[in-house]
Amino acid sequence: MSPFFLIIIMSLMMEKKKRLDLLRNLVQSRRGYGSWLVLPFSLPYVSIRLVHLLRLLLVKLLGMGSALETLCGQAFGAGQLRMLGIYMQRSWIILLTSACILVPIYAFSPAILLFAGQTTRISNAAGKFALWMIPQLFAYAINFPIQKFLQAQRKVLVMAWISAGVLVLHVLFSWLFILKLKWGLVGAAVTLNTSWWLIVILQLLYIFITKSDGAWTGFSWLAFQDLYGFVKLSLASAVMLCLEFWYLMILIIITGLLPNPLVPVDAMSICMNINGWQAMISIGFNAAISVRVSNELGAGNARLAKFSVIVVSLTSTIIGAACMIVVLATREYFPYLFTNSEAVANETKKLAMLLAWTVLLNSLQPVLSGVAVGAGWQALVAYINIACYYIVGLPAGVLLGFKLDLGAMGIWGGMIGGICLQTIILIAITAMTNWEKEASLAVSRVKQWGGAAASD
Repeated sequence: MSPFFLIIIMSLMMEKKKRLDLLRNLVQSRRGYGSWLVLPFSLPYVSIRLVHLLRLLLVKLLGMGSALETLCGQAFGAGQLRMLGIYMQRSWIILLTSACILVPIYAFSPAILLFAGQTTRISNAAGKFALWMIPQLFAYAINFPIQKFLQAQRKVLVMAWISAGVLVLHVLFSWLFILKLKWGLVGAAVTLNTSWWLIVILQLLYIFITKSDGAWTGFSWLAFQDLYGFVKLSLASAVMLCLEFWYLMILIIITGLLPNPLVPVDAMSICMNINGWQAMISIGFNAAISVRVSNELGAGNARLAKFSVIVVSLTSTIIGAACMIVVLATREYFPYLFTNSEAVANETKKLAMLLAWTVLLNSLQPVLSGVAVGAGWQALVAYINIACYYIVGLPAGVLLGFKLDLGAMGIWGGMIGGICLQTIILIAITAMTNWEKEASLAVSRVKQWGGAAASD
């Protein structure tokens, strides 16, 4: 459920001037690679740095939750259905503990923002919002494992229907708390908290009532066993995902250090938004191939796992190539959908070629990352990300952008270099993988982490 679409719907309820202000704030708030928190109300008082800070924390939870993609998928493929529920409970323990550790960051966000150079007024307003967002933090800690639990069983439609139903209520709550009662930022926080907890409660009710076809057998003390190994895989997953998100966000920050940065930052933000929208397709393939690979490896079907990788990789790349062509064909026009500034539009046109190549690369890279998650290679990919992004990509971007005076194009060129190198390495690793060995490792992993106990 995206707040972006919510705000579009809400804008239709407003008079023209307010509608334009709302949509303008929306575009400004979506700078960077996607946005977990869109805050169109009182944006002058809510720092974008707070949005980035909260997003980094939530990405950490999502990354730790993605360990379930490996374990639940392989257990489902191996027919160890009961272990899915136990794995989910282990993940709840770890993520809820992590959420408790993150609470002080929310609580002391005013001081953190003051230290980062924000004004007292902005820091206090943003800190108030952060405090009201603490319930959502715990909703995420419960929801992420539920998502992976249901995805592993290919019950995506259940989540889709629940999200669609809550979206309708989300619009109603937003109108009531933000527009009607004029609660402002507090109303936005209450709306987000209510919507996410509704999603959690409805998904839990589905699992508890249906037993998820045998995958849920109730709470078990087995959830407290093998936590150390589970934490290691969760941390590896978190590091892998965080490194990817931080890479794109750091590049936006670096672009802001250019002389006269307003135009290049706005232009890069436009391109990142388009890249983020196209990436939604690739993220869908990422989830699909992760589930498919983990299921097939858990079932010992090495050939089917390999075949799935080839099919999904080719399909996603073809779609990426089509999107690349669309970007190139419309580069003279699409900038004006986001800005009235001729300078920003011209800078965006210059970046369009780099955007096109990024779109193509990002059609394959998430698929390969999904393969890595499905096979349990998170730690390996984390090291690859460090090398490609932070040892090659970022320094190359700084060199090209500042030393060679190529500006935003140079910074983005370095980013593409890092992504391209990572993609090549992942292609090589995937191509040389012994899938029979991976299937054997998956079966051993299921047995090692409680499969035998679950079947007793």
